Amino acid sequence: MSGSGQMHLGVFVLGTGNHSAGWRYEGAATSHMQLPVMQEIARIAERGKFDLLFISDSMVMDPGDHPSFLCRFEPTTLITALSACTTHIGLGATVSTSFSEPFNVARIFGSIDHLSGGRAAWNVVTSSNAKAALNFNHDEHMEHELRYARAQEFVDVVTGLWDCWEDDAIVADKTTGQYVDAEKVRPLNHKGRFFQVKGPLNQARPPQGHPVIIQAGGSPSGLELAARTADVVFSVVQELGPAKAAYADLKSRMAKYGRAPDQLAVLPGVMPVIGETDAEARAKLAKLQSWITPTNAMTLVASRIGYDVSGHDLDAPVPPPPPFDGSQTFTHVLYEMAKRENMTLRDLYNLTAAARGHWVICGTPKTIADTLEEWFVEKAADGFNILPAYFPGAFAEFVDLVVPELQRRGLFRHDYEGTTLRDHFGLASIPAPGAPRQALAGE
Repeated sequence: MSGSGQMHLGVFVLGTGNHSAGWRYEGAATSHMQLPVMQEIARIAERGKFDLLFISDSMVMDPGDHPSFLCRFEPTTLITALSACTTHIGLGATVSTSFSEPFNVARIFGSIDHLSGGRAAWNVVTSSNAKAALNFNHDEHMEHELRYARAQEFVDVVTGLWDCWEDDAIVADKTTGQYVDAEKVRPLNHKGRFFQVKGPLNQARPPQGHPVIIQAGGSPSGLELAARTADVVFSVVQELGPAKAAYADLKSRMAKYGRAPDQLAVLPGVMPVIGETDAEARAKLAKLQSWITPTNAMTLVASRIGYDVSGHDLDAPVPPPPPFDGSQTFTHVLYEMAKRENMTLRDLYNLTAAARGHWVICGTPKTIADTLEEWFVEKAADGFNILPAYFPGAFAEFVDLVVPELQRRGLFRHDYEGTTLRDHFGLASIPAPGAPRQALAGE
């Protein structure tokens, strides 16, 4: 995995593009609620030999949000459809632990893993938007630590349900008439603080044992959840030094859970803006930025840093965050960077509008490959979650121009070497309890 000498690449498919005005760019898709658009993105990703195509989610429709948040496919439905038109790329989807039940989630991702031949991934989120609770029969959202306590137990129940079946439980012996070996299917009998689940699933064991688990929380509770349970972490970064420190911190947390550092891949989110020259790339970013107004950019700042900044002077320093229960990942990264670099709110909203608080790199394919190589070699990342500004053009540029440069340097695969998502990340399938145990990566 992270010690393999080659980086991992995912693509973050956020509707019409990860830039809030990307849909206005010439040739950009203006509607993502069409299967052919999503299929084209998937084909580009697979042509680029990407590890993973990832679909995020939100449980709220807010007219002031990023355009891609206004309407979206339910992500597990979408990746199921995409599994039929792809053969190798992993397919990840977000499902919240705050507004779901473990039995349903275990069945859904187990089903997708079977349908895709072992390419499913579940992004575990606790849902930071307080308004989401209003759509699920609650007057208010659970506080932060309670959400993460529920998430810890939720993941344990889901993985426990996947483990109820051994790999060879289905016998299907036509001579004896035995279909299932009852000794190899066990109930879960879970009784915990949040859930009571008998089990087993009414579904054979997933091809990967456990579909890949993704996590993105940056709070202490989120980092512990990731260190204990995640195979992939999407991180929020802006600068090399802090990114290296965050990478080392997360990896160091894994030992207490009996895990080796290379059993988890850290993929920072990055928006590459590509040109034939650095000046052309900067001009492309400037054009995208010219479509951002202070009003909608400030809305994005508030959604990213988690607190209202309306009424503050745009050219004054960024105000410190008050105590709150929302997502703390972007809050910490963005506020600390703003304080360190004496940024104004105007500086911050320009940055946030470009990639919703994620890292933006701008330049030629060589310049971008140089930067990604530096971060990979310096152990700030095991690869990258690519956030194209718009689809499909900005993504095709990365695949056709930057990926070959990475391949020439020996930093990225020329072809897939396995068939499952765990193969792509260098992870062995997870054996069920009681089944013959093969060595896991890193052991």
